[in-house]
Amino acid sequence: MTRGIRLSKPIVLLFSFALLFGQQDEGIYAKKRQEMVREQLKGRDITSPKVLDAMAKIPRHLFVDAALRLQAYEDYPLPIGEGQTISQPYIVALMTQVLDLKGNERVLEIGTGSGYQAAVLACLAERVYSIEINEVLAKRASETLRRLRLTNVEIKCGDGFFGWPEEAPFDAVIVTCAPSRTPSPLFEQLREGGRMIVPLGESGDIQVLTLIGKTKGKAKIREILPVRFVPMTGENLKKKK
Repeated sequence: MTRGIRLSKPIVLLFSFALLFGQQDEGIYAKKRQEMVREQLKGRDITSPKVLDAMAKIPRHLFVDAALRLQAYEDYPLPIGEGQTISQPYIVALMTQVLDLKGNERVLEIGTGSGYQAAVLACLAERVYSIEINEVLAKRASETLRRLRLTNVEIKCGDGFFGWPEEAPFDAVIVTCAPSRTPSPLFEQLREGGRMIVPLGESGDIQVLTLIGKTKGKAKIREILPVRFVPMTGENLKKKK
């Protein structure tokens, strides 16, 4: 069953997370966010002011279980249930940075997971469309994004291999699970001149984070770095048989 959750218009993050979640707790987590940005992102090769600002704003601790919140800003992935994880902050920032978003784009995300990557994208794009194959995670992410009033994100439960043809074309596509090869529907739904970031490789192995540009209908490929992501399920696994 496909379930779409449509939220209204884009927003600017001008509200106070402290008012929503408690001033004392937010002060602790705000400090951890600043440390994360300074040490894990600026301390490496994340140079985009817009990406750094988005990572400094979004309360990552609200996208993980309460028992893991004090670890939310550390430099490693965390479990989010259903056999899935939230990527380490650096990878989220890097994948976002290479898309080079200007603010007026329509972005497709495959693999909503916790909703954190979608939240970061929501600060940088006009509209974000995110697909999650697991209904439990799709519902949970939608509730978290609604609580944060990120109204320019739309989530549906479905198989991300096929993309979201009803809303195509997209200026950018980001895939947060690893297909063995680029799903052809995603490249077809990418606008001419658009960019796709995807970890390519077999499950259980090291994958290669790959940037794919679309020029005159052809793929222009640049390998970024080795990574390890959970595998893309659904149709991707069927194609391997």
